[in-house]
Amino acid sequence: MRRLATILVAKDIAFVAELAFMEFKHVLVPTDFGEPSARALKLAVDLARSFSAMLTLLHAYEVPLYTYPQVDSIVVDLFTPIEQAAREQLDRELATVQQELPSAKSILRSGVPWREILNVLDEIKADLVVMGTHGRRGVSHALLGSVAEKVVRLSPVPVLTVRDSG
Repeated sequence: MRRLATILVAKDIAFVAELAFMEFKHVLVPTDFGEPSARALKLAVDLARSFSAMLTLLHAYEVPLYTYPQVDSIVVDLFTPIEQAAREQLDRELATVQQELPSAKSILRSGVPWREILNVLDEIKADLVVMGTHGRRGVSHALLGSVAEKVVRLSPVPVLTVRDSG
């Protein structure tokens, strides 16, 4: 166990040393408003300040749609309340970030979160993604998937993930 901890620490030190030689200009921070995202945002703010980089906070939400062959189509506006709640939360987080980084921006998107993260990444030309991960394993990971894992695998730029403290 001690050897494993030493390897992980050495790996983290190597990553930090590599970061020291990189110069980031734009940091993208996807958030689901959970604890891991809050921890990632704090780290991203520190990094953006250190590199004098732009920071963009992103929230992507997905409205589940189900259809049943026996039920006629019912038109219910699910999007508006979800979008309003997401916008309010994102605006609150942005206001907090702007106390330290006044030039920070936010983007709200509807769609599959990992796809929207990659789309926004391309649109704004960010050169670093900092995002939280819940650290699910086993069946829950297989059933729920992992937004962070997909972004790590498909991102053309470095992705720094911050695990849940639990």
